[in-house]
Amino acid sequence: MPEWLVERGIGETRYALVESSEIIEARIALEGGVPAGSVIAARLRQVAKPCIAIAADTEYLLPRGGPGVSEGAALTIEVTREAIPGGEPWKRPLAKVTDAAVRDAPAIEGRPAARDELSAAGWDDVIEQARSGTVQFAGGELRLSPTPAMTLIDVDGYLAPDDLAVLGAAEAAKAIRRLDIGGSLGIDLPTAGSKAARQAAAAAIDQHLPQPFERTAVNGFGFVQIVRPRLRASLVELAQDRAAFEARALLRHAAFETPGAKRLVGHPAVIAILQSRDDWLDALARQLGSAISLRAEASLPMSGGYVEKP
Repeated sequence: MPEWLVERGIGETRYALVESSEIIEARIALEGGVPAGSVIAARLRQVAKPCIAIAADTEYLLPRGGPGVSEGAALTIEVTREAIPGGEPWKRPLAKVTDAAVRDAPAIEGRPAARDELSAAGWDDVIEQARSGTVQFAGGELRLSPTPAMTLIDVDGYLAPDDLAVLGAAEAAKAIRRLDIGGSLGIDLPTAGSKAARQAAAAAIDQHLPQPFERTAVNGFGFVQIVRPRLRASLVELAQDRAAFEARALLRHAAFETPGAKRLVGHPAVIAILQSRDDWLDALARQLGSAISLRAEASLPMSGGYVEKP
């Protein structure tokens, strides 16, 4: 049976649905975020489009507006989508007006992960897929490209087109689930030579991607579009905020070091993030029982951070 594992880290909480010692679905909840499904008290800041409510200094877009509510009045809203990384104003969190009582979002029922249990199930590989946008599989690879309109997945490889279309569709469906990708998606499969192969590719998506979602048929050019609920940023989208993403990954790596003084070495942009978060460094110092220092190394790639003894 699949089991959710929960790992509470510095700056983020990690969730992994594990089946047969393999992660089949992963999520990252950033510290301080309000999860989708939360019902919170707010105030209507702006009635004109875009309609905006504010709660705890965070602005929420109300796509359906605030019918019957005057500007400046108190109201209750349900968060329907968490914020998406990026500076564009439409990536602010979304909400709707509700009469429901204030409540927290439903929590994932999982058990706390044992020390580095997520890594044993492949967490580091999942993070690498998110940061690189590349997923390798026997016979080919997926290339994931988030765009403002949709997440595009290109399937390429060296198998026969019909075989690659079916296998690529299955691997794309698994990656969509594993990397928590929602919203509108497009999968560009190899052009299959037969209708049967296109139907088999569509069936592979249905087999490996759990509902709810909607999809088109695989057309003659090998393209299929999928629409899933989008409640939060995918791991691929979180990785677009690269310096912060890598800073939290470096903190996770450091947290599993043996106790004692440590120095975190990383790309200057990553170190700048850590320098701005004394609370993160203090939390790591408490975990390791000693002082934490930082060193910027311009020659390192963003993902090349490491831990050393000072």
